[in-house]
Amino acid sequence: MAPDPITSGPNPPKAPPGVERRVWGRFPPTPATTVPPTVAQDTLWTTLAKAVPDAYRQGRYDDVEKQFLAAINEAEKLDPCDLRLASSLNDLGGLYLAQGKYALSETLCRRSLSILEKALGPTHVFLATTLNNLGQVYDIQGRYAEAEVLLTRALDILEKAVGQDDPHVAYTLSLLARVYRTLGRSADAEPLLHRALAIMERAHGPDHPETAFSMGNLANLYLRQGRYAEAEPLLRRALAIMRRTWGDDHFEVALCLQRLALLHDRQGQHRKARPYFKRSLAILEQTLGPDHPEVARSLNNLAASYQAQERFDKAEPLLQQALAILRKALGPAHAEVTALLNNLAALHHSQGEYREAELLYKQALAIREETLGPDHPQVASLLSNYAQLLHETGRSAEARALQARARSIQAETTAGTPVHVHE
Repeated sequence: MAPDPITSGPNPPKAPPGVERRVWGRFPPTPATTVPPTVAQDTLWTTLAKAVPDAYRQGRYDDVEKQFLAAINEAEKLDPCDLRLASSLNDLGGLYLAQGKYALSETLCRRSLSILEKALGPTHVFLATTLNNLGQVYDIQGRYAEAEVLLTRALDILEKAVGQDDPHVAYTLSLLARVYRTLGRSADAEPLLHRALAIMERAHGPDHPETAFSMGNLANLYLRQGRYAEAEPLLRRALAIMRRTWGDDHFEVALCLQRLALLHDRQGQHRKARPYFKRSLAILEQTLGPDHPEVARSLNNLAASYQAQERFDKAEPLLQQALAILRKALGPAHAEVTALLNNLAALHHSQGEYREAELLYKQALAIREETLGPDHPQVASLLSNYAQLLHETGRSAEARALQARARSIQAETTAGTPVHVHE
């Protein structure tokens, strides 16, 4: 009944502050240059499109949505296959993914992809952007076979269009590796991450931040596999690059410190991990503010460390604080909120506080089934935790039913391949 680790992905900070850190691909700044502007509304569309990044940086997400919708409205007055419409649909899909609105994100990405295919054909390089984005949506939804198909198609398009050593290829390789890693197919994921790192080193050099991010991807796989001796030098090298690039107090430095803390913590080296946790948390609070989701993720990981040491009095207030931050920032039905609910339930469960734990498991399960669907792997992990509680409280028949359902979801997800769910 391990807590859900809410660790940050090692991708560059291209997502807006306040959301899950996934990189969402965008089209070139002026996609309309590939087709002649034919109407006066082009000027208004361009103005709206350029205004969005400012709202992103300032965390005005309601304004971001309004501006994207206004851009879509203007683009719809153009040709139905205009690339400006595809671009705006793609961008709004990224915002909805960050907000946990996965069905809406999927709908917009599919519409954007349809426009691109009609306007440019099935193999144009622009398609890779939306294919990567839609692949991420499917990955989050647990639709791994569909994600693999899309990401493999994007990889094929990119390799033919820009060559096998282009950084865009490396990015798609990392997305595909993430899918394989989630499915427990580490043997398939690892060579992709090695290849991505080699591409970045050739393209940018050994001391570039993009190279450091690729090191982080590979190190993250090693962390999940318990290959700590291989993960540590990659993380320390990445940390040195980030410090040289941005200084000691940058939030990317904090996130690298967080992964070093996890590396020590998972080896039972709690005293060694604690300074990394606390330094990382201090930087994040200073640079992003105390109510940022990255702060919540840091609090969650520190709480997990205290829980592993059975210092429950230290862990609970951190989890409560993290839960409050995520509910405010991402909404009460976001997938990361359910991870915090699960972890808080596990804390009570560990102390024999079964009533409190059961209420939290039920709450998390209801939200997760609603947002991710009843057959998502993350639903299976919650079912397993809840089943364990039922077994311990003498409700064996209910426990067996939930455990059977969890096994069925896992078997269906991987088509017979053992699944290792990391939430």
